[in-house]
Order: sequence, then C-alpha cells, then structure tokens
Amino acid sequence: MDDRFKNIVDNIKDTHDIDRKDLKYLLTCEGEDNLEYLYETAREVSDSVFHKEVYLRGLIEFTNYCKNNCYYCGIRCGNTNADRYRLSEEEILSCCDIGEKIGFKTFVLQGGEDPYFTDDKICDLVRKIKEQHPSCAVTLSIGEKSEESYKKYYEAGADRYLLRHETANEEHYAMLHPESMSGAERKMCLYNLKKIGFQVGCGIMVGTPGQTLDHIYEDVVFMMALKPHMIGIGPFIPHKDTPFKDEPEGSVDLTLRLLAILRLLFPKVLLPATTALGTADNLGREKGILAGANVMMPNLSPVNVREKYLLYDGKICTGEEAAECSVCLKRRVERIGYRIADSRGDHPDFAQ
Repeated sequence: MDDRFKNIVDNIKDTHDIDRKDLKYLLTCEGEDNLEYLYETAREVSDSVFHKEVYLRGLIEFTNYCKNNCYYCGIRCGNTNADRYRLSEEEILSCCDIGEKIGFKTFVLQGGEDPYFTDDKICDLVRKIKEQHPSCAVTLSIGEKSEESYKKYYEAGADRYLLRHETANEEHYAMLHPESMSGAERKMCLYNLKKIGFQVGCGIMVGTPGQTLDHIYEDVVFMMALKPHMIGIGPFIPHKDTPFKDEPEGSVDLTLRLLAILRLLFPKVLLPATTALGTADNLGREKGILAGANVMMPNLSPVNVREKYLLYDGKICTGEEAAECSVCLKRRVERIGYRIADSRGDHPDFAQ
C-alpha cells in the first residue's frame, strides 16, 4: 500500500479536514490496496455511527413540470419531448399510505420547480401527510424558494430539505445553467434552510461537463463551511433531450472515492447510495454502502408516471411496484452484511 495514501486517509479520519493536494491524490492514485483501505476506513466510521443500518426514504416524484432550463436535466422546461404530469393530492397521500405499510418512515416529495404547487398547496400536503403519518418524516426537494416560503414549509411540519448545490464554482455553475440562475442564490437558499432549522442536504453530480478536480475541491470546502446533514452525490448521466446528450457519463470510481472521503470528513452525515449510482453500475448502490453510504431512496411514485420523471437516461426501477422494490433492496443490503433500519433515520444531531 502507498504510505502517502494511507497517511492522508488516516489524517482525514482524525481531523475531518483535507487540503486540495491531498484530495487530488486520493481521487487519482491507483492501486486496489489503496482503494480498499479508503473504503474500509469509511465503512468503519459509518458503522461506528450507524451500526450497519441503512435508512430507506420513499421517493414520491409528484410533478415533472419545471420552470428552469438546466442544461443537464431531462425535465428542463425546454424539453418539448417530456410527457408532463402532476400527481393529485389523493395520489400523493396514497403513495404515503403504501409506503408506511411497507415500512418506510420518511417520504421525500421531489419535483421540478412547478409554479402550480404554490406554498399553500405544499403546506397543505405536508400537514396532511404529518396528520396521517405522525411517526414519519417529510423531506422536500422542490428547488429554490424564498426564505419566507421555506419558513412556511417548516412551520407546516416538513423536517428536511434537499437542494443539490450542483457546483460551488460560479463559472462552472454558468456552464450548467442558464443566465437566469446563479450559484450564489442556491448557496444562500441552503444557508437559509439551515438557519430555519431544517435537516439540510446539498450535493453534486460527479463528472458534469467542464468539472475539474479543483471544482470538486471547492465543493468540499463549501460543504465543510455549510456542515450539511445530508449530502447527495452520484455520477452524471446524460439525457438524450438535453444539450449535454453526447457528453460522457461521470465515473463510478470517482463517485465512490468521493463518497468515502465525504464519510471521513462528515462522520454523522446522511449519505445516499443514489439511484444514479445504481443506474451507472448494476452493483452501484451496494458499492456505495461499502464505501460509507447509509441511505437508499426507493421509488414510491405510481408506476405509470415513473418513466416520465427521467432526469437522465436509463434510470432503474421505473417498472417495479413499491413493495417489490423494497423487498429487493432489503435483500441487496443484507447480502453485503447490512440491515434496513426501522426508524425515521434522522441525522444523529436531530435523533428523536
């Protein structure tokens, strides 16, 4: 094993800090022994906090309308080929009923930035879910809103909020988004959410067009400043109806290395083995858990809309019923020596 590689890993584990040079070394150094040491150390840290438990989040993709035109996204407003839909309140509540019966204790309402779903509609939904499922957590993932809107969602009972920052570098952000959007605005949203009291999640895609290792270091520095409770990362996968349709996929190897590094930097963070990771590699979600991840997000959306919520091509599990998917994930997790938790899976600082 490379002594320098081992020393860097040990130092991150001890200090929860990393410099640019060391991050680049860990992300580029070859050698199976080195990688196994990185993943083994990340597993040890994760297991010491979460005791080999994996948390499930029931994902409800309730609208694929979006006012934004992000260059990487299949539901961008400029994609005229997208088959648009919105779930009704009854359909969303039915997804939650099914989810709790299966054993899910968290529901993630995820959608494009759809003006149809006003603050009042979102708050009403959150209140009804919490009334009908008082032991469950509600996570929102509905994009950039005003601080006032975020306060309303929190007061209605939402527990967590996911908002990937995508990239901390302004020039890179401009490569991925139209001029109407700004990285500074997105970062401000994350700080506002944290100030209000949400469990907050940020994150990036690994391998987006134009991304460099320096950009990834800037992302890590931003995360260390924000101190998020959740970090969602997965490989970039192109969508056929976007300007990036011919760009190469992001690297699974780089994603796994970064997952492990993030676990060492943030021992208590909630770290998903994402659907994108499982799409890019058949065993991607298992590899993610073995690199320090501790969350999976199976789909609770009605099967008839799943193929319409395609942020990228080739997404897995678009045809499986929720119960079927849940059983499959349970088996996959147990096969690698982990178990599905039966709790809400809050960040340890928020544990009830």
